[in-house]
Amino acid sequence: MVLSVLSILAIAAAAVAAGLINALAGGGTLIAFPVLTLLGVPPVVANVTLTVALSPGYLGGALAQRRLLAGQKRRLLALVPVSVVGGIAGGFLLLHTSEQLFRLVVPYLILLAAGLLAVQGPVRKLLGRAEGHGGSNAGPVTLLGIAAAGVYAGYFGAGVSIVTLAVLGLTINESLTRLNAVKQALSFAMNVAAALFFVFSGKVDWTVAAIMAAGALAGGMLGGRLANRISPTVLRVVVVAFGAVIGLYFLFRP
Repeated sequence: MVLSVLSILAIAAAAVAAGLINALAGGGTLIAFPVLTLLGVPPVVANVTLTVALSPGYLGGALAQRRLLAGQKRRLLALVPVSVVGGIAGGFLLLHTSEQLFRLVVPYLILLAAGLLAVQGPVRKLLGRAEGHGGSNAGPVTLLGIAAAGVYAGYFGAGVSIVTLAVLGLTINESLTRLNAVKQALSFAMNVAAALFFVFSGKVDWTVAAIMAAGALAGGMLGGRLANRISPTVLRVVVVAFGAVIGLYFLFRP
């Protein structure tokens, strides 16, 4: 894809915004994906490219909470493999979805992601009250739920961390803080597995991916500096509203 200067600037701005939003509240894909598609990048290519470009950002979140993973080795050994398999399965499903079909489901995926981001706060409160219920280890229900989250991560991904945390919180007897660290590790595994699968797919627009990766890194660093100045709640409301408007636009456009 040949990019004009304005297109490059728009992609870079969207990447910075995505990195900043992911660092503060989550949901950066809801900003970046519509920008790419509106610039003419085919939806499947846009989604594949975003997964590859933004997946390294999950490493920072996982490393930041590695201390809370102490004593959870058995849990990770059980859940990381199904996360990887789920991520690859979702990626395989995406690559075998036609552009026409993906265009049809995109509005619903965007609206679903916006809805997941909207209920993030209530879900966290619910999981906080639910601590003490469920087993202490990863049982069959947990494994199936994480595998399903991995499929979603590989196929579209926006809001997958909320799904993952909900599965963990409702099926494992552990503090929400420690489960959040597990969520970060599993989200990293899901997205990197899908990204590595996509690298060899021929669907990655490497020019766009390079711009997005650099912009997202800058946005993430900026988000870290602004963490104490911008309310994540306010930012989340803005992103949800934007996602809802974009989802409805894709749903009803000619």
